[in-house]
Amino acid sequence: MSVTDPQPPAPGPRADAAQEALRDRIAADSLTTRRDYLRIVATVSGGLAVGGVAVASGILHRHGDSEGAPEPKKVADRIEPGESLAFRYPGDEDRAIAVRMDDGTLAGYSAVCTHLACAVLWRKERGSEGELYCPCHEGIFDARTGEVAAGPPPRGLPKVILVEQVDGSVWAIGTARSGESLVEGFCRQNGEDRPGCPGFGAGGPAAPARKPAERSERT
Repeated sequence: MSVTDPQPPAPGPRADAAQEALRDRIAADSLTTRRDYLRIVATVSGGLAVGGVAVASGILHRHGDSEGAPEPKKVADRIEPGESLAFRYPGDEDRAIAVRMDDGTLAGYSAVCTHLACAVLWRKERGSEGELYCPCHEGIFDARTGEVAAGPPPRGLPKVILVEQVDGSVWAIGTARSGESLVEGFCRQNGEDRPGCPGFGAGGPAAPARKPAERSERT
């Protein structure tokens, strides 16, 4: 070896101390990274768990919970048998779906799964009448009633009250909670003294209103 070649540093107290400090720093950085990662995982997991409990228990906003009558909204010029239509009602943030089955039955529902608030779709090809389906956790709802047919959803879908005018246009005029009939939802939101409601005739005169029907026929 030439005297001009660089020589490795001789071991000594200063070299050992530097190496020990470097190892400590790497270990500290690694520990911080692991702690941050675990904290993030715990936060996200906890948020999902709390959100799921909140949806299931009804702490969060439920479609159809409004006590007052929402404004009527035109959904479509026409919905043909075998067709479905996604829309927003009663608010711009409320996903909803309208389906007309092959026999002409028109039904509207919240398109938010009652399990963990995933989107609900209509699968026409499933069964004799199709089904409302949540792909997140394989939740299935009856297309005619909105009730749970399979999977983890704890309750049926809230309903959207749809009426069809003589020109074929379809309008949303109110909502009904899960387990509540269309008439019950309509009367709760519009007043029990409306025609077709239990309190009609018991009080003073009421403004006329079109009674919602479980099945809307074209005229």
